[in-house]
Amino acid sequence: MAVITAIGLMSGTSMDGIDLAILRTDGVNEITVGPSMAVAYDAAFRRRIEASLETAKSIVRREDRPGGLAELEREITLRHAAAVRDFIRALPAAWQNADLIGFHGQTVLHRPHLGVTVQLGDGALLARETGIPVVYDMRANDMTHGGQGAPLVPAYHAALARSLPEPYAGMKPTVFVNVGGISNITYVPDRGDPVAFDSGPGNTLIDQWVSREGGVPYDAGGTIASEGGVMVDVAERYLDNPFFQKSGPKSLDRNDFTLALAEGLELSDGARTLAHVSAEAILKSVEHLPEPPKLWIVCGGGRKNPHVVGDLRAGAEKAGMQVIVAEDAGLNGDATEAEAWAYLAVRSALGLPLTFPTTTGCRVPISGGLRAEPS
Repeated sequence: MAVITAIGLMSGTSMDGIDLAILRTDGVNEITVGPSMAVAYDAAFRRRIEASLETAKSIVRREDRPGGLAELEREITLRHAAAVRDFIRALPAAWQNADLIGFHGQTVLHRPHLGVTVQLGDGALLARETGIPVVYDMRANDMTHGGQGAPLVPAYHAALARSLPEPYAGMKPTVFVNVGGISNITYVPDRGDPVAFDSGPGNTLIDQWVSREGGVPYDAGGTIASEGGVMVDVAERYLDNPFFQKSGPKSLDRNDFTLALAEGLELSDGARTLAHVSAEAILKSVEHLPEPPKLWIVCGGGRKNPHVVGDLRAGAEKAGMQVIVAEDAGLNGDATEAEAWAYLAVRSALGLPLTFPTTTGCRVPISGGLRAEPS
């Protein structure tokens, strides 16, 4: 099968910037990961994206762009194009000829019960600006076929699980956990398709809390939370949310959980409590898995919060499960999602499934995404 070089672009629900990664793959088992890079959004632009979430609530059709969303979409796309150009210039010569770009865009609305998901990003404009074919809008086809449109990374997680180094190679079932704004898990059994779903809030509540109460965009290294304690009654109210009783597939919008239950807490207590909620929400996902996993691999920005990882590890170890971060398995936890978008773009180009009934609830395995050629 052909090996294709692809760049993946990810801008997640944390809205902190653009992650870029490049890899070569046949869309199945052959994966050679190249360099990666991150480009941060400036504070003013991040505030514009945050403000757009309110505007986006009025969207009924995926193509609607009320208010200033069309202008914002263009700027998001141009920032991605500039990031791609800078990335390619910085790459070693052997990696500078990409065949394809996988473009996620910026999610501003995700309403699976209404069959609507909106990722701001103009694939055709990105293709023109970069001169590279672009695969984009990969979530929509899944929704058209009855799926949640999320999470989309399980196919890549399953491929990574097949090539883990010792001593982790034989530790199945393995669960990959991506702790972004929203956390999602991929359960990889010894045989068969992966099982996946959003597990609950990841970094989003912590970020919103420390931004509102402390004037900083995120709790770097869990420093703020280290001064506080877990308010058990507040944590329990969050974890009583009906979302956690639902079996997968299931997915969340960034606004499905709010800070309302944390009102009145001191800054550090709120940060520590919300970190605990993030970890416990992940652990609760075991209730909806075929069997408890032997190994958890934590990816995404949340793996840098020692309270999220520590609480997850403590809870998992009580049940005989091991928790590691991506780097322990030789992976790049910052770039995993961007790598996934490159991998999915290749699978789309080759007509291979991106999603499965066990990962998003689609009726049959679904391939595809829109493709734009440079002009």
